Amino acid sequence: MAWRIDEAVARGEIDNTAEGRTTGLIWLAGRAEPLKLLLVGDCWRDLAGTRLKFENPSPVACEEANSLASNQVGVVGDMTASRKVRVSLDGGDRWNGLERPNARYEWRNTLSLEWFSEANGRVVIEAADFHMEISHHEWQMDEDAEEAQKLANLNAMRDFMALVIGRRAPAAPGMETTGELDEYAWEERLKESDRLTDAYQEVLEKYMEDPDSERKEAFAMGWDGLLDALAEREEAELGGYAEEDADHVFGVGGCFEDEDEEDGQDYGGEDGCHDDCGIPFDEDESHPLQARAQDVARRAVDLAAQEAGPGSASYRLLNNLLQVSGKLAGALNGRGSGYEPETGFVLAVLKRCLNWLNEAVGACNELLETETDPDQRAAYERLRRSAFEIRDGIVELRRELK
Repeated sequence: MAWRIDEAVARGEIDNTAEGRTTGLIWLAGRAEPLKLLLVGDCWRDLAGTRLKFENPSPVACEEANSLASNQVGVVGDMTASRKVRVSLDGGDRWNGLERPNARYEWRNTLSLEWFSEANGRVVIEAADFHMEISHHEWQMDEDAEEAQKLANLNAMRDFMALVIGRRAPAAPGMETTGELDEYAWEERLKESDRLTDAYQEVLEKYMEDPDSERKEAFAMGWDGLLDALAEREEAELGGYAEEDADHVFGVGGCFEDEDEEDGQDYGGEDGCHDDCGIPFDEDESHPLQARAQDVARRAVDLAAQEAGPGSASYRLLNNLLQVSGKLAGALNGRGSGYEPETGFVLAVLKRCLNWLNEAVGACNELLETETDPDQRAAYERLRRSAFEIRDGIVELRRELK
């Protein structure tokens, strides 16, 4: 996915004084030689025709940023110093992707530099606290030229997302798969579904504050059927769709009901579609294994340090246990109510849950190594014991299904 290197940036300069070409040098903390940018395309109007110099008051060395190729050859994305972004005034305002209650924000102009390099793909710098110096305009970009450049940037995002998703080619007529898929075929489909979900999260993050977000998200994801539906909705001024139909067409959290036009597949299954799309899950019919996983995830929420961010042991513990609970619900719950997933699908999901449980146990072990409070240690030990019990149950269920 995208390389986000703003924290590692020490200083840099972007030069768009030659129309149609953007060059630059960016120095990273802990790296002697700067990144050299040679990009096709122009910045937005505020930077088009100018030289921009910027400096990070508090750079932090980052191993990931240091692995970028020195020569960044490719095309520009959205480059501007006037994008309005909502900035937290509290810090640590999100947990597991969710906004904290009563979080305070303000809108600020943010430096946003995006490009698509041949070596590394999408690279992004976004910062509201860099010191900037912008030269006078060597040439002026008009509104039409800016809109044309933004459209080119949107097309670059669409091309990049197509590479990330890596959709399978549609089967030739008469060669379609018939009958149930086995565990390994389902695993390949679930991997593609994972890539689709990751791509959608990145697209959402980029366009969520845009007034035309729905259309841009659909275009970047290659959901041309959704674009047609949006056009029809606009023409009908919302009169042609019932609200519940709109929910199915436009999706919730990347789950959508109409098939992807490129491969004819419906990716609703694993990622939560069925509980939103007409197939009921009766809580009274929860599978015992899923009910236990849900209970463990709830206990982890109480134990996890709320200030812990992505990458921390607390975050990984909670995130992996939530994955297990959610995926087991999609694969095991609701049997007898019209939802009977294929055995291969269930086996593939159970295999993934084993991996998530292993990650959760590893995170729990890390927390136990540093925890000194006896009550907290006892709670972590009980949680780890429960995770092992769920793991044993999954292994037994896979044996029965096979």
